[in-house]
Amino acid sequence: MDAADIVASVLVLGIIIVSLLSNVVVLICFLYNPEIRKQVPGLFILNLTFCNLLLSVFNMPLTLVGLISTGHPGGSSCCQIVGFLDTFLTTNSMLSMAALSIDRWVAVVFPLSYHSRIRHRDAVIALAYMWIHSFCFSTVATCRSWVGYHQLYASCTLCNVRAKAAGTQFIIFTVACHSLTFLLTLIVLCVTYLKVLKVARFHCKRIDVITMQTLVLLVDIHPSVRQKCLDEQKRRRQRATKKISTFIGTFVVCFTPYVITRIVELFSPWPISPHWGVLSKCLAYSKAATDPFVYSLLRHQYRKTCILLTNKVLKRSPLNSSSLWMENSVGRITNNSNTTDNIQPPTNKPLGQ
Repeated sequence: MDAADIVASVLVLGIIIVSLLSNVVVLICFLYNPEIRKQVPGLFILNLTFCNLLLSVFNMPLTLVGLISTGHPGGSSCCQIVGFLDTFLTTNSMLSMAALSIDRWVAVVFPLSYHSRIRHRDAVIALAYMWIHSFCFSTVATCRSWVGYHQLYASCTLCNVRAKAAGTQFIIFTVACHSLTFLLTLIVLCVTYLKVLKVARFHCKRIDVITMQTLVLLVDIHPSVRQKCLDEQKRRRQRATKKISTFIGTFVVCFTPYVITRIVELFSPWPISPHWGVLSKCLAYSKAATDPFVYSLLRHQYRKTCILLTNKVLKRSPLNSSSLWMENSVGRITNNSNTTDNIQPPTNKPLGQ
């Protein structure tokens, strides 16, 4: 092993640990909190968590073994199963992110008709499509013996060497797979989240107008309070942009290098550096470690559930638990003007109640 392999091995090991711990915490929160289970986005998050956990248990350890042993990890049959899972789970997780972005777009743009537009039945149909879509691509690749150990990525995945005899068929399959998963998801993320950002900025602008009118009326207000209000306006505008940038940015940073390397590998007459191939695969794996924070653990409901579970494990008194809950609730009320944070399905109560 050279220095680059050692660094890559440590990186993969860190990704495995973080991914396992964070996704297990999300799964525990989902099982513990009935409010999360009732919400439609919870089904998509559960599916995403399930895919990330399987990647962390089956695919990442074999890549780590391949880096340490600098050779083929496990037998041919085992590698084909893991290669099937690699295509299936990666495709499924991407489609789950697209479904979450559509759900958030509907919740923000059509809040009053959210329940009629997004129902549990619709979520189940969407999940069924994700599984069929992912299963078809991974099954075709496995049945055609296009999966195996790929030295460039030190992983059991789609393998150009095994598919060399297929020629054009493998090229069409690879381009179609990445176009209907990565490219489709990227387009959905950009369209939906940019529309969410537009709505969020509109609401921020309305709040800013009300705030400025209030500051004008309050003649005797202290300058420090006035400045604090103006600073909060600025933070509110930046917060929405940061959140949308996080959703789209993590997807692009984690998956784009790997997908581009895959496409270049099909047509480039020159060999690609194995170090770059392993790095691109590590970036794709890192999405499984960042998803719990991007989609779950930083939201209010999950944070509240984590606090309650921590207090339960540490056997803290109910007084401490209640104070922590109240403190968290006050913080949420203070920052309630952020449109893109903690979006919950609207209630069925009429306006004014």
